[in-house]
Amino acid sequence: MRALYNSLMEASRAHARWEMEVSNTILKDRKKLLILLALFLPVLIPAIAHAAGVLPDFIGSKSSYGPTFYTPGIFYGSMAVGVIAGLITGCIGAGGGFVITPALMSLGVKGILAVGTDMFHIFAKAIMGTTIHKKLGNVHVGLAIAFLVGSGLGVTGGGIVNRELFNYSPVLSNLVISSVYVIMLGFLGFYALYDYIKASKSKAPANQGDAHGGSTGLTNLAVKVQSVNIPPMITFDNDITPGGRKVSGVFVAICGAVVGFMAAILGVGGGFLTFPAFVYILGVSSFTTVGTDILQIIFTAGYGSIAQYAVYGYVFYTLAIGMLVGSLLGIQLGAVTTKVVPGIKIRAFYALAILAGFVNRLFALPDSLQQMNYISMAPETSKLIANIGTVIFFAIVGIFAAWIIITFITNIPLLRAQSAGTAEEGVRH
Repeated sequence: MRALYNSLMEASRAHARWEMEVSNTILKDRKKLLILLALFLPVLIPAIAHAAGVLPDFIGSKSSYGPTFYTPGIFYGSMAVGVIAGLITGCIGAGGGFVITPALMSLGVKGILAVGTDMFHIFAKAIMGTTIHKKLGNVHVGLAIAFLVGSGLGVTGGGIVNRELFNYSPVLSNLVISSVYVIMLGFLGFYALYDYIKASKSKAPANQGDAHGGSTGLTNLAVKVQSVNIPPMITFDNDITPGGRKVSGVFVAICGAVVGFMAAILGVGGGFLTFPAFVYILGVSSFTTVGTDILQIIFTAGYGSIAQYAVYGYVFYTLAIGMLVGSLLGIQLGAVTTKVVPGIKIRAFYALAILAGFVNRLFALPDSLQQMNYISMAPETSKLIANIGTVIFFAIVGIFAAWIIITFITNIPLLRAQSAGTAEEGVRH
């Protein structure tokens, strides 16, 4: 269990580093900022129209999205969600993407649209700002091809399952998505809280990662998997291990299928599962895993959001762009704030943010179960429980966001002094 948690955290950190790199690339490039502005313009039209009292029948209007209804409040909420996710990613260095789908569902967006919109937001960010050419040295072509073949099949399967569940019953669709998030966020949140309590008692270095760098050793499972000779066999990590290691492409494809399926169900890009699959099951080094993980996120998010959700009307364009803009700002602010925030506090807020998402989805379950007649409960009671979960969620992440912003503002003189010192040091060298 500890190894799984460490691996999930390493995957989350790798994804956060990629998001921060993408954010910096977009904000420092004028052409990409113009592209972002062009993407944002259609979003502004309904907001302006709403202010004028008229909501037109095109992008952003009710008629454009059959499964749900557009309201300006949901759009402004999506920007806030993007900012909060960005703050978590930038300040904590992990975990921001885990709160997006639960937050959107709390705003009234149906689960399948929250998933499709989250994937589209990841893809839009990737194609605008990714620097994948810098990572190609870390990508093993054989592993990537086998993994992406499996990932494509998994995403297709996950998309079909989500769509069929929604077509059968939107309530059941929400119930399934919420249940999966309860399990995942519960595991991560409680383990992160335990990790924080243990670190605070032991006075361990607060910013020390549990899984950074990875190990060149193999787990017992990885040894067994690599001992099975099923063609095609893929040789990898030649620079780390004399003669390299070998694994069947079939196992790589199976791992890709599982990652792709879960990504399509949850809408988080799948990166949180790539690390456990590669490092602990296939025995691939963390160095090689990072490049392949970034490549699969782009492919999974792109193929999933467009082929499995957008073409069926399950992508909320206005919300995706709102989250994209919000997250770019949040990441920058969060990343700067880490320079003046003790690492032990960052660990505590990570645990609280993940547990807030867990409580949010857990408290939403009774309402779905009641609507499906799986439990006997007054509708007013189940909705009250769901509303309490929503209030708890936004209260915790809201306090976290406010704390980061206040910390940033109050430490502007110190941050400027640090920046000036860094610049002076650079001139000396």
